[in-house]
Amino acid sequence: MPELDLPYVDEHAVDVSEPRDVVWNAVEQYAHGLGFGRHNPIAMVLGTEPRGGFRVTESVSGERLALEGRHHFSRYRLVFELGPTTAGSIRLTAKTYAEFPGLRGRTYRALVIGSHGHAVLTSGMVRSIARRATKLAAEQGG
Repeated sequence: MPELDLPYVDEHAVDVSEPRDVVWNAVEQYAHGLGFGRHNPIAMVLGTEPRGGFRVTESVSGERLALEGRHHFSRYRLVFELGPTTAGSIRLTAKTYAEFPGLRGRTYRALVIGSHGHAVLTSGMVRSIARRATKLAAEQGG
């Protein structure tokens, strides 16, 4: 799927005090496990493409990983970026871009974005990746 030109929705970030390669590994592990199972009833009702909900469309090692997908009510892009902080840790940011065409799309947006459910889930994603990075660093003896 080519890069989608979509409106910005929001971003969520956390500082991670682990080496960049460890944080990147955590991002990749998380991203490749993200989404619905192939036979998940929610994915079937939404008509997600790909069936799991996301596919990797861009990967710049240690810097940026983009996922894209679509379903009946939306086209979306989730971008994880790793940047520096003034404290020397890694700033992990998840940026969301999406469009919600038509009346059903606007209704879906109100349910998902307007309810703040998306913000809670995306903020949870970056915190989960940070915890995974900490666990990976401990396993590596760092």
